[in-house]
Amino acid sequence: MVSKSQNKEAQASKGQGKDIAVSKAQMGESKSVPSNPAKKMRFTSSSKKDPSSATFDEVTKSTRDINTMSRVVKGKIQKIKPMVEYNRSGISHGKAAIEMQSYIGVFARTRVPLVDKKWTQLPKDLKEQIWEAVQMAYVVGEGGKKMVLSSAAKKWKDFKSTLTRQFILPFTNETEKLKEPPQLYNFIEKLEWDAFVASRLSPDFEAVHSEQSRRREKCKYNHKLSRKGYIGLENQLEENMPGEEIDRSLLWKMAREDE
Repeated sequence: MVSKSQNKEAQASKGQGKDIAVSKAQMGESKSVPSNPAKKMRFTSSSKKDPSSATFDEVTKSTRDINTMSRVVKGKIQKIKPMVEYNRSGISHGKAAIEMQSYIGVFARTRVPLVDKKWTQLPKDLKEQIWEAVQMAYVVGEGGKKMVLSSAAKKWKDFKSTLTRQFILPFTNETEKLKEPPQLYNFIEKLEWDAFVASRLSPDFEAVHSEQSRRREKCKYNHKLSRKGYIGLENQLEENMPGEEIDRSLLWKMAREDE
């Protein structure tokens, strides 16, 4: 026969196990987007023919298994917003700034429609939603909106360039390989992919691409900074050369030196 004290202990243990299960579920959510149907913030389009008319909303979708910066998601759950720091030139730097740039990249690749348009031609509401999403995760500071959207524009452009160079142009004579989006980027909708491929195989794009390739060949001195960038190099020089003026010519030269 179970005593009252034993019964209370069993109920407490059961409740504790439930709390642990909930905690584990939250931690699992912070690591990646689950494959089961769940609410996700994404861009949707009211017209399949024009993905550029996209807006943010909360939808149920189970096909996009994308890593959405687990550290940022965990920080949101814990209501922690890192503060982005700026150097004396007004350029963001530091750990929070680097992480924020990666977070912006996630939105640029997965949330902005893959269309053959310029960033300035995309809806303003779409850009506003990107800014609001970044603000929810970081303390960006006054004047940070322009920096965030400029970064998103560049990352979106770079992503389209990567798709073109690695997954489209090498297979212009193998159309079978162009029928489906790359498995690496399985979040790309097929209708968007088909339209994007068609735009990249058009005579107009071929002419522009050839002209830009000729210009790129004239660039003989490429920097070797990798992800550190000029801002990382400037911070490094300020630590190693305190009190000395660091001008653009010095940065340009050291960015192209071998380690």
